[in-house]
Amino acid sequence: MNRSTRTVTRVARGAVAAVAAALALGALPATAPAAAAAAQHRTAAPIHQVVLQGAVNVRDLGGYGTYDGARVRYGVAYRADALNKTTDTDVATLGRLGLREVVDFRTPFELQYDGPDRLPSGLTPASRPVTDSGLYAQMLTAIGSRDPATQDAMLGHGKAEALMRTVYGAFVTDSAARTQFGATLKDLAAALGPLLFHCTSGKDRTGWLSYVLLRAVGVPEATARGDYLASNTFRAAADAALRANLKQSGVMQNPDLLIPLQEVRVDYLDAALSQLGSQYGDLYGYLTRGLGLSLRDLAGLRARLVA
Repeated sequence: MNRSTRTVTRVARGAVAAVAAALALGALPATAPAAAAAAQHRTAAPIHQVVLQGAVNVRDLGGYGTYDGARVRYGVAYRADALNKTTDTDVATLGRLGLREVVDFRTPFELQYDGPDRLPSGLTPASRPVTDSGLYAQMLTAIGSRDPATQDAMLGHGKAEALMRTVYGAFVTDSAARTQFGATLKDLAAALGPLLFHCTSGKDRTGWLSYVLLRAVGVPEATARGDYLASNTFRAAADAALRANLKQSGVMQNPDLLIPLQEVRVDYLDAALSQLGSQYGDLYGYLTRGLGLSLRDLAGLRARLVA
């Protein structure tokens, strides 16, 4: 084994060890509340929103602390909702991020309905559709019926929540979804330049991959979960405005039926994590056997994202 190979192997083992340590620490019971609160304070960071007029859930994933005292770099990985409504000012703002790649997880149906991203000149999104298990189509069908009984039958009585849990489970079980998520993490690991990934609302497919990415580089579970749940804050006003408009226009008598579809919730994330545990045992198994990341990829993610 030559020196270069030994170096790569040593770094890769270090990355794997960091992931394993993060998972182990994250699984420990909180027996010392004061110590746990102090650790949370060290690893948390103010969320850095990229303020746009045509999208509300655009964020830099940098700033979070890791278990070993390092911190996720700013300006490397961004998460977002759809960028099809960006204004000229927004496009200029995106241009200043220096993005080298934009990954769009929306399905062809979503793209057809909402339209493609509006991005800075020279930047073409990579289309990597990830299934939403029919969520978008079902929501449009229910709204479009304009019938309160139909809407209640489709979304009420826990059906919307059950659909969301199905959506999250598919992030783990669907082989095409795993391929698209894995390809995106590999791009980040390859240090091709700042990368932004998004879906329609920037909360489910994007929220799941953001959670996985943060955990993979050693961000504590509670911190990564906080980033996931923050979509509720960033999307609250826009989602409430949509519901108000649907009621005022007479399209929905009870637009609150949409709330379970608009929100992110702990039990949705837990549905994916439960499936991950059943299918792969732990996050490392999901990253390697599920998403196809190699030791070199894991080392690259750590080196690229963590300072």
